[in-house]
Amino acid sequence: FEETAENEKQHAKDHLKMLKGIGNTIANLKEAIGGEHYETTEMYPTFAKEAKEEGNSQAAISFQQIGKIEAHHRERYKRLLEMVEKGTVFKREQPIKWKCRVCGYVVEGTEPPPKCPSCKKPKEYYEPANMDL
Repeated sequence: FEETAENEKQHAKDHLKMLKGIGNTIANLKEAIGGEHYETTEMYPTFAKEAKEEGNSQAAISFQQIGKIEAHHRERYKRLLEMVEKGTVFKREQPIKWKCRVCGYVVEGTEPPPKCPSCKKPKEYYEPANMDL
């Protein structure tokens, strides 16, 4: 099953590239914010309403809860977009702890090292250790 799922994921990525659906980071974040907004304000509320009308209160509650999760995603993307636009994704005014997402190496500073000293991945693999994005 996992192999097939990975195959399907790759197919979707290939189709997206052919459709020129992958833009730069800012464009992608704006698109993602729009998608999460739609899911939060229209899609899941509609699903919840229809489930309730059909007498499936458990599904209605589930759709309402998922809508709240999507709202969290939207706000997280908004904060990340702001950081990208300000150039603060990998730079802070005060030292913080940065963690490599690949190997878990932690370093303290105003920005992560250009390359992880442990696994050699570039700085783009680092995130704030507390990850309160």
